[in-house]
Amino acid sequence: MNHNRTAAGHLAAFVTILIWGTTFISTKVLLRTFSPVEILFIRFVMGYLALWLACPRSLRLTSARQEGLYAAAGFCGVTMYYLLENIALTYTLASNVGVIISIAPFFTAILGWMFLGGERPRFRFFAGFLLAMAGISLISFGNEAALSLNPTGDLLAVAAAVIWAVYSTLTKKISALGHGTVQSTRRTFFYGILFMVPALTFMDFYVTPAQFTDMKNILNLLFLGLGASALCFVTWNTGVKILGPVKTSVYIYMVPVITTLTSALILKEPVTIPAALGIIMTLAGLFLSEQKTTKKGEPKIWTTKMKNV
Repeated sequence: MNHNRTAAGHLAAFVTILIWGTTFISTKVLLRTFSPVEILFIRFVMGYLALWLACPRSLRLTSARQEGLYAAAGFCGVTMYYLLENIALTYTLASNVGVIISIAPFFTAILGWMFLGGERPRFRFFAGFLLAMAGISLISFGNEAALSLNPTGDLLAVAAAVIWAVYSTLTKKISALGHGTVQSTRRTFFYGILFMVPALTFMDFYVTPAQFTDMKNILNLLFLGLGASALCFVTWNTGVKILGPVKTSVYIYMVPVITTLTSALILKEPVTIPAALGIIMTLAGLFLSEQKTTKKGEPKIWTTKMKNV
């Protein structure tokens, strides 16, 4: 694989996680006025419209199988993932959800090996996974008196992690179709929004014009809709297309790191010693998981080898 193309894939994944790791600030502001499902629906509708403006050409599919791939990706990556995550937050601690969601790369590696013809996960990947999870746990629970478990919420968070792994696997299959990334992301959003509509009827969804009178709300919705949704799903899908789902997914480890650092910079929240140690361990786990061993046993950094679908 061309080194410049590989670097572009890693940059796309990093930019995605950099933005996703800061969305908590916007969400925190919007939750004063909107419910979680209202934020979710509005941001993806905005993202869908923005992608139409960016690329107004229609996506022409040649088979029902292709349409089915997009429908499955929208159902998993937009509808089910975010609904499961939001529902999990109503049952358990946000720190629990953050840690559990971070196991998604583990499931992505297993699914990639089973369904995409990818390499069997090696010791380095699992060692990096365990090191990153230990670091993420320190970051998330460093300020908690004790870890509070809730079977319902924690199982929902595990389900969300599995669903995201399925989405990443589907994205790799979609990338093999040769369609434009923006058009592919837009079609995925379409199905995600479509499957989301039935859930709005029984969840707390009631949007009024008064909610859009505050400029802070408008700016934060624009950030979530245009940045965290439209842009980030395109860059994430680009990363998966270039690097494969496994290499891209390990960047999820960085979300708690970025969240902690932006909390300190923007909200002036202190970074504790356990959190600082957790950041170092998480980054080391990411680095270890991204390593690859050549035939001679020498480490080769920042490369990937994923068979074509």
